[in-house]
Amino acid sequence: MSQQLISRSPDLKRLQDQGYSLEVRAGYLLLAHVPYVTESREIELGVLISTLTLAGDVTAKPDGHVVLFAGSPPCDHEGRPLTKVINASRRWQLDNGFVADHRLSHKPTDGYGYPDYYEKMTTYANILSEHAQRIDPSVSAQVFKVVEDQNDDSVFKYMDTASSRAEIVAVTQKLTCGPVAIVGLGGTGSYILDLVAKTPVRELHLFDGDQYYQHNAFRAPGASSIEDLKVTQRKADYFAGIYSKMRHNIFVHDHVDESTAEELRNMDFAFVAVDRGRDRKFVIQKLVEFGIPFVDAGMSVYEVDGSLLGTLRVTASTCDERGHIASMIPYTDEEGEHEYATNIQIAELNALNAVMAVVKWKKLMKFYQDRQSRHSSFYVVDVDEMTSVNEA
Repeated sequence: MSQQLISRSPDLKRLQDQGYSLEVRAGYLLLAHVPYVTESREIELGVLISTLTLAGDVTAKPDGHVVLFAGSPPCDHEGRPLTKVINASRRWQLDNGFVADHRLSHKPTDGYGYPDYYEKMTTYANILSEHAQRIDPSVSAQVFKVVEDQNDDSVFKYMDTASSRAEIVAVTQKLTCGPVAIVGLGGTGSYILDLVAKTPVRELHLFDGDQYYQHNAFRAPGASSIEDLKVTQRKADYFAGIYSKMRHNIFVHDHVDESTAEELRNMDFAFVAVDRGRDRKFVIQKLVEFGIPFVDAGMSVYEVDGSLLGTLRVTASTCDERGHIASMIPYTDEEGEHEYATNIQIAELNALNAVMAVVKWKKLMKFYQDRQSRHSSFYVVDVDEMTSVNEA
């Protein structure tokens, strides 16, 4: 109930989005981690407590201007109690193990009461913390505490506060599709995973049977420890372990071949990021056979006169648009030859190729507007040029 109430109430969501530590308990609103000054001029952390007025499952206008406070008597920066704010001091037993020590009173200047809980709670937090900040300017009630997601339907282990802060929750929900496959977890595929893992897709299926070796660490997101590299493990298992820290429903699979291809059948979407042309051809043939939309990502990088140049490509294919696949997606091993085949350190190109693929997917999902609906995009490194085509 606490997080649902916060997410549905604009004033509480605004408090949480701005980093205040909120909790709803026993019918009270708690704002914790409020720095204040004690009589000995020490800085401690207290809790502001307000009654809650609700209209169904959202907050209404506060029914009073006072709050309770759990902590020592709050003082100014010289250790003098804030007698103009402290209305009374005694023990209020609010719930089992939940007590308050003081009642604070500060009426709004307009005399009409606080319009919402954001104004009410930030007013009191600022009154107390401004004295603490005169002693230590670094202290703040805005601590951006980690908020666990208590929604049983959420794929995340903690709330997506990035979407709520940007006020794009409704847009983000467009990405709540069913199982999504990422075929290939090399440099580009691992960055695709990094981006897609932070979206609300219901399931992520990782297809790669290769081992995770030391050279992989230099073109993958994040930083592998030497302990990670000493463990013999598949790429899929390694990355599943990392991203399972933030989300549920990550499943690992071996390479896609004749024995495992059937595992693709129930996917809603697929990203293809494999090096070998024959493997790409087989995967795409199966995706077409199973009626699954996909984005294929590829790159060709090679050396000329001591410098690298090349091209990045992404191609999207939906169930209604397949005619361009043969001309746009190479099935030979030419793409990916040269230095790329020896795992040259080009993590920034892998990351850019992944970004292009994920943006293309998000356009298909109507997350981003797509006025031209081009199915293929290219980035040419040496001329720093991005182009898109829509030719069959």
